[in-house]
Amino acid sequence: MAREKTIHAVESKKTKMINAVIFILLLILAVLTVYPVVYIILGSFKTNSELVSGGLNILPEKFVLDNYIQAWNMGNFSRYTVNSLVLSFGVMFVSLAVSSMAGYVFSRRDFRFKSLIYNAMVMFMFINVGSASLRPLFELAVKLNMNKSMLSIILISAGGGQATYVFLIHGFMNSVPKELDEAAKMDGCSFFGIYSRVILPILKPALASVALLSFRGGWNEYILPLIFTMTNEKLRPLTVGVVALQNAGDGAAAWNILFAGSAIAVIPIILVYLFASRQFMGGMTAGAVKG
Repeated sequence: MAREKTIHAVESKKTKMINAVIFILLLILAVLTVYPVVYIILGSFKTNSELVSGGLNILPEKFVLDNYIQAWNMGNFSRYTVNSLVLSFGVMFVSLAVSSMAGYVFSRRDFRFKSLIYNAMVMFMFINVGSASLRPLFELAVKLNMNKSMLSIILISAGGGQATYVFLIHGFMNSVPKELDEAAKMDGCSFFGIYSRVILPILKPALASVALLSFRGGWNEYILPLIFTMTNEKLRPLTVGVVALQNAGDGAAAWNILFAGSAIAVIPIILVYLFASRQFMGGMTAGAVKG
């Protein structure tokens, strides 16, 4: 009996030590993740001379709100904000439509080369050709006369994340009983009718995750809009417009204005996550457990 108590005490001590190590590692990771964002937001209230001089004081000596006014006016942020919203919502709607339909078809229909096509899509989750694909994509957009609008940027941005979204929806769909489809079919629903009336309401948790991930992807997109809007500044989103603020000063880098512009671009996506975090985590957990 005494030996069992000793073993239990040792195991309990080991468990506490492991949990403490995990907590410390997670705390360090959280600090490394949050610190740059906090530094940019607080730095956006500092003067440029205070930022250039550096120092360990993260809090500004004096809060300067004029940085935001200058960033908004000098960077044409009213126009760029609209472009970012159009891009983000466009990517989100395309991603929701394509991934939900594809996940439904892969889960419910049998067709030739189904496994090959699905496995090829999943494989591309781990392959990223990066900037190497920009030139052929741009040349294709020019030939199709689609490089003068946001449509090409939306379609390419949405297409880049479809493999992950389809994988998530497909995993969630596999957990939905096929008896629901059969019951709806007996009531006279077509294949598309089952999708729109039965499947979509069930997919809400997974669709919420896809919506947030795709919206974030569209909002944070930088290289693609930079290339496609080089000859048309009116199409630039916030992420591209922010970088131009670095040279807004008189002969020196205007870090205070750049930080203010970055904060304007970062804060909306943080607010979106805070309001949708519960649905996002629910959808990710449901897809992981049920898939």
